[in-house]
Parts: sequence; structure tokens; C-alpha cells
Amino acid sequence: MKRCNPIVAIDGPVGAGKSTTAREVAKRLGFLFVDTGAMYRAVTLDVLEHDVDPADGDRVEEIAARSRVELRLSPEGQRTYLNGVDVTGRIRDRDVTNAVSEVSARKAVRDRMTELQRKLGEHGGVVMEGRDIGTVVFPDAEWKIYLDASVETRARRRYEELKGKNVAVSFEELVSEIRERDRANTERAIAPLRKAPDAVYLDSTNLSFNEQVDAIIAIVGEQRNGW
Repeated sequence: MKRCNPIVAIDGPVGAGKSTTAREVAKRLGFLFVDTGAMYRAVTLDVLEHDVDPADGDRVEEIAARSRVELRLSPEGQRTYLNGVDVTGRIRDRDVTNAVSEVSARKAVRDRMTELQRKLGEHGGVVMEGRDIGTVVFPDAEWKIYLDASVETRARRRYEELKGKNVAVSFEELVSEIRERDRANTERAIAPLRKAPDAVYLDSTNLSFNEQVDAIIAIVGEQRNGW
């Protein structure tokens, strides 16, 4: 049975532009945007603020069990709250970025976040992006896109983002970090990053932001006639 409203699932590796692209796609379609990566980042921040080593599985799962993560809409877009505090900007800092793959690989963490994500999207009408939306969270999503780009392109985008925030970092260091996160995300035992068999592969290496958005809108448009 079809949902009253469809779901657009966008998966892909770090730095492929999923969040900004998915946000604009949702805006154009009149759908709700759900940034699932922000949820895992919020739990990771909670772990770090408790001075817990991300490798300490028992302590990580203990903290995740009581973390209150909320996604709220605002005039500026989606805001992420951790235990009642707006952490939208903080969860993008490098300490969180470098620890999130290890924290999010924990089964208890993924189970809790997956349950919340399914509740957010149960009625459809959402564009949801992450690592396992089309494979685990909503394997029956009506539209699935795997958004990818070369490691160098993803590192360059991240480099420009950090430079704009006056964060000193080398391009080579970012390439290394992204390769390591790719390895961790694709090799983890629970919900590894992979393309769903029925997802449309979109390589954004040579695409501008607007071209990425237009490509996904075109993909959805081609399949939307059945709705």
C-alpha cells in the first residue's frame, strides 16, 4: 500500500553535499527536510561533553540511552537540540566530526536514532538524508538517491567551508580524514554505508550545487507520475 505522501531518501558519504542539497530539494517539493546526521552528531557531542572516549562502547550506549535529541523547525530551517539546548552550530565542529563515525557505529545508538527517524517520516512527505536511509531506515522509500563525489572534491568543499569559518586546516589533512571516515562507515558491522540496489547513483564531482538539486528534482519528477 502506498503512503499518502512519498519519501525521498538521499544517502551517500561524508562531504557529498547531502544536507544542503536535501534541504533545497525539500523546499522545492514542499516536503519536510530531516537531517539524520545531525541526530548522530548530537549524541556524539553528548558523549564528548561527558569526557567519554568514543571507543568505550558501554559508556557511549549508556549516554545515548538518556540523550534527548530533537529536530525543530525555525524560520532559519531545521535546528538540532540536545537535552533542551540548541547545538546546531556546535555539532559541526571538528571534534564532533572526527568522533561521529565511531559513536554512530554502536548498535544501541543506531537502534534509538532509527526509531526516532521512522517516527519523523512515518507519514511521508519528507526528504531524509543520511548513510542508511534507503537501506535500513526506509528501505521502502519511494525515491532513493545515492549522492557521491570524489574524495578530493569532498575535501575541497569541506576545506572551503572551514576556511570561511577561519578554521586552520590543511587540504591534505581533510583528504586523510574523509578517507578514514569512508572506511569506517563502509566497513562497520551495523548499517554500513552502501548504495541501495534500487537507488539512483548521482556523482556530483563536476556538478554545482544548483545542478545537484536540479538533477534530483528531475529524478523525482520522472518517477512522480505514479503519484
